[in-house]
Amino acid sequence: MLTFRRALVAAVFFIAVLFLTTRSSSPAASAAAVEYPKVQPGAEAAMQESQTTASSGQKAAGDQAVQNGGHQGGPPKQKPMKDMSRMTLYEKLAYQFPYDVETKFPAYIWQTWKWTPAHGEFTFREQEATWTEQHPGFIHEVITDQVAVHLLRLLYGSVPEVLEAYEALPLPVLKADFFRYLILLARGGIYSDIDTYAIRSALEWVPESVPRDQIGLVIGIEADPDRPDWKDWYSRRIQFCQWTIQSKPGHPVLREVVSRITEQVLKRKRAGSLKDVVDKDVIEFTGPALWTDIIFGYFNDERYFDMENSVGLIDWKNFTGMETARRVGDVIVLPITSFSPGVQQMGAKDYDDPMAFVKHDFEGTWKPESERHIGEQ
Repeated sequence: MLTFRRALVAAVFFIAVLFLTTRSSSPAASAAAVEYPKVQPGAEAAMQESQTTASSGQKAAGDQAVQNGGHQGGPPKQKPMKDMSRMTLYEKLAYQFPYDVETKFPAYIWQTWKWTPAHGEFTFREQEATWTEQHPGFIHEVITDQVAVHLLRLLYGSVPEVLEAYEALPLPVLKADFFRYLILLARGGIYSDIDTYAIRSALEWVPESVPRDQIGLVIGIEADPDRPDWKDWYSRRIQFCQWTIQSKPGHPVLREVVSRITEQVLKRKRAGSLKDVVDKDVIEFTGPALWTDIIFGYFNDERYFDMENSVGLIDWKNFTGMETARRVGDVIVLPITSFSPGVQQMGAKDYDDPMAFVKHDFEGTWKPESERHIGEQ
């Protein structure tokens, strides 16, 4: 017979068993429930190598593994805060926007215009739609002038000299150039002028034979003027275009171009000479001439390339007349047909060529400065 005393004892026993069982299987106490980040290839190799060294070597390899995103006996440490007051601008940008070539190209498409596609006066619907059609699943943003200012304040709030330089630029076309570099440095993805058509998906821009985790920047040739008077028409013998660029965040080329423009703008501002910058100065100040110089500088930078064993400097002669993509380190250089098809000069082929990726209408080049804004060139 089940008396009251026996029933009370049975209830206490059942509750105790239930408590101990649930506590022992709690996620907080289960080591299997803690998920650590995967070790990156470089970190994994470092840790494997450390197993064959002395204990001091093991510690060094483990420290390197943690820095590369791996873990040594536990989760990675939180990135320490640094005092940026003593950093150069280049170092600040490297700290704020680190570069990792092994990451994927972000699925962003950035364009700028004074109106969004939802506005009745937006006149580039056909061009804008091609980017969405060729890139399903991508985040496609058409940024207005006002939104651009707020977006940059959000992204570069910790680097106020960059914001000061952007706001000090006297011409809208200068801001147009600067904005593309800034958004790609901070977020990566594709920037393309609003008057461009996407002929083929960016997934085809990098050759299949090249691993995408070894490429961080995709650029195209704008001009390859093989004529004696080329200086009368172009600023450089080989000129890289900047109306369409694809990059991963933090790429050193973008870091350098943002640093260079910022420093020059602030120098001119202090000297009171910013107002002297006119349309003809744009190409050298923020445009394709500066862009081209910095890219060639990167190709010959001993910090990134083994120049001691190089057969010589990389210059325009390495790219003139090329008809297929060429890889230089972590950069893919596309021939003139890729971003300038149908121009009927300098070896550019037609729009139906397999290497034709983007068509540019050049609709902003003829307009007076008073009618331009940050989305036009």
